[in-house]
Order: sequence, then structure tokens, then C-alpha cells
Amino acid sequence: MPWAAVSVVLTGAFMAILDSYIVIVAGPAIQAGLGATGGELQWVLASYQLGYAVFLVTGGRLGDMYGRRRAFVAGMALFTLASVVCAAAATPTGLIAARLVQGLGAALMLPQVYAAITVLVPEQRRHRAYGLLGAVMGLATIGGQLIGGLLIGADLFGSGWRPVFWINVPIGLATILFAVRHLPESRAPQVRRLDLPGVAVLSVALFLLAFPLIQGRQAGWPWWTWAGLGAGVAGLALFVRIERRTAARGGDPLVRMSLFRTRSFAVGIPLVLAIYALLSSYYLVLSISLQDGLGLLALGAGLVYTPAAATFFVFSMIAGRLVPKHGRRVLEIGAIVVTAGYATTAAVLLGGLPFTPWVVIPTLMLQSVGGGLLITPSLNAVLARIDPGDAGIASGVLSTAQQVGGALGVAVIGVVFFAAFDPAAAFDPAAAFDPAAGDRAAAAGHALAMSSLFTFAVAAVAAVLVYLLPRTEK
Repeated sequence: MPWAAVSVVLTGAFMAILDSYIVIVAGPAIQAGLGATGGELQWVLASYQLGYAVFLVTGGRLGDMYGRRRAFVAGMALFTLASVVCAAAATPTGLIAARLVQGLGAALMLPQVYAAITVLVPEQRRHRAYGLLGAVMGLATIGGQLIGGLLIGADLFGSGWRPVFWINVPIGLATILFAVRHLPESRAPQVRRLDLPGVAVLSVALFLLAFPLIQGRQAGWPWWTWAGLGAGVAGLALFVRIERRTAARGGDPLVRMSLFRTRSFAVGIPLVLAIYALLSSYYLVLSISLQDGLGLLALGAGLVYTPAAATFFVFSMIAGRLVPKHGRRVLEIGAIVVTAGYATTAAVLLGGLPFTPWVVIPTLMLQSVGGGLLITPSLNAVLARIDPGDAGIASGVLSTAQQVGGALGVAVIGVVFFAAFDPAAAFDPAAAFDPAAGDRAAAAGHALAMSSLFTFAVAAVAAVLVYLLPRTEK
């Protein structure tokens, strides 16, 4: 395995995913430091996700056309430069704009990670590489809030929240240097030009889907959110029609619809969407439960994730070694265990046990056992039969499914969670001995239990999709 090249792209994946989560824990400090309104703070979080989700497919195609190393380096450079602007931002508007550009850099960079592994790593070793990728992405997802809590708690040089962005700069510069030296160039030779009508229609359609999902709950789901979702679905249908016509007349479609004739890809994309719908959403509401319900500081909440993060990493490594021998059976077991993990969390919280870190940590670890066995092999399962020439665009579609799934999961779980718990009644340390504080903890525990039931249902759907995957990769 080309370890140097794989290490470079894994670093890029870690940074792109980390910045979706590290800012969550920094939100209160950013709001206080910049004097941001609640709406502006929401956009600090949402602008990155929006720029990220909308341009992933286009980013993958640009890598196919102009070279995956070149696209990776360009994306990392844009991401790093935008991080400097984020760290130096003096106004909420400036930070929002920089976060949008940061998301565009991530959208150009991340599809090249999957494509590079598909193209550079021999097939018999690809399971291990995807195992590492899944572990890195899981650690970035789970560990983002821990790292953010540590940086904010340290308050380096009195800089408050700004180190959560400054940390990207030295890592980004080092990654660019190592990419130039160690990441081989590759591209799809049959791609002649960019499908601009496809880019335009798909970008608008994804925006119309992503924006209501990101902003809908905070806005109270007014009519325009539903109209946007409907228009987004219609836009995707128009995009499919345009791509089929482009292919029929011998052009270069942005996405070849023939990719979906491959069973592993056609089933795998909905599987990835379901997995990330539960993964992203669950850790968001867990963070709110721990901080606003139990009154934990950001660092304390992050430490609750640590055993689950370690468990996820270990079982991701185990999965990479088991899949070549046992194939789909590993994913089946992972899907069953992760479904049982969410069910167990709901059961213990609804069964009368108090909501404390010591009650939920074992169930989080059970979820991570299943997640490690399911999430990491699923990435390889989706791309296993894709021709290397289509690696970039297939990776872009896969990355988009992750982002749209995450946004959809957050939107739905938000309705479930906030119906049972009101963060406006957040924990007040001055009232630590007030009986009402116990009421807040109980309400947060009940809301987390309801959210666990939602993720249990989504995990069950993912389990069914696993059984529809091909038994072997070839």
C-alpha cells in the first residue's frame, strides 16, 4: 500500500470532516466574542455545510478532468486560506463568508480522497485503506467536539475560539507540501470538458434541498422550506434528464447514470445516506443533552465521547482485516449491533435509569462497535465495482450522500429532540442544587431517548439495505 499517499489524503479527510463538528462546541464562545445574533451563529455553522454539500459532485468531476492531486492541493489551499480568514474574522458576516469558502475548499478536496484510494491502492489492500478512512472520519466526527473543547478551554494567548480555525493552518500547509511530494497524479482520460448545464442544475437542486434542511427547524418549518424541498426534488429529476440527454448525444455528463446500474453503487448510496443521517444527527443532540441538560462544559462533554471514539477506531481496524475473508457478513453484524446500540440507549433511559454520563457511555460504546464494523466497510462496498476512470465522480456522489444524509438526519431528529427538551431552560451552574436542575436533566434524557428511537429506526433501514448489497465484490 502507498502509505505516504494514503496518509496525505486521510489527513485531508480528517480536516474536512472535523470542521463540520469542531465549531459546534465553539458556538457560544463565537457568539459572545463577535456579538453575533442567534441567526448569525446558525449561519456560521450552516454556511460551511451548504458550500460543502452543493459542490461535492462538481469537485469530484474537476478531479477527474484536471488531475486528482491538483484538485486535492487546490482544495486544501483554499480550505487553509479560508481558515486564516475565519480565525482573523472581526464580524459575524466576515466569518460566515469565510466559512462558505472553507466549505468550497472541502468540497474540492474530499472527493479526491476516495478517488485516490480507489486508483492508487491495490484491490486486495483496499479494504484496509477504507478501514483507515472510516476510522479517521469517525474520529473526526466524534472527536471534533473534544478537540474544540480542549482548544477553547486552553484559551491559548487569550484567543478564545480562534484556535479552532488556526489549528488548520499548519496542518494544511504541511499536507499541501506532502501531497506535492508523495501523492501521484491521476485523472480520467475520457473526460473532455465540464458539463456546465449539469453543474448549474445540480448545484441549484442541491441548494434547494440543503438550505431548507439546514435552516428549517430554526425557522419553524414555514411554507418556503417545503416549497424548497419540492423544488429540489424536481431539480434532481431535471438533472437526471439532462445527463441522459448529454450521454445520448455523445457528450460528457457530469454524472453518468449508468453508474446506478451497478448494484453495489445503487444500493450503497442510500445506505450511506441512512448511515450519516443517524451518525451526524445523534452526536449533535447528544452534545446538547450533555451541555444544556447536565450542565457539562464543552471539555467535559467531549470526554464523554472519548471511550466511544476509541472503540470506533479499534473496530474500524478490525473490520478492515475481517472483510477480505468474511465479506458482507461483517457489515451485517455491524448493522445489527449498531441498531441494538441505539435501542439499548433508548431502553436504559426510558427504563428509569437517570441520565448521567456513566449510564450512556456503555451504550455509546456498543453503538461504536457496530459503527466500526458497518461504516468503514460500507465505503468500499459502494465504490468496489466502480471503474477507476469514474472514481472522482462516484466519490463526489458518495460524499454528497453523506452530507445530504447528515442534513436530513439533523432536520428530522431536531423535530423529535426539541419537542421533548427546550434548551432555553439550559443548565445554570448557579442553580446546581435546585431541584429544577434535575428536571432539566430528566427532560434532556427523555429527549435523547426519543432521539435514540429515531436513530434505531434509521439503523434498521440501513440493516435492510446491507442485506441487499452483493455478497461478493466481484
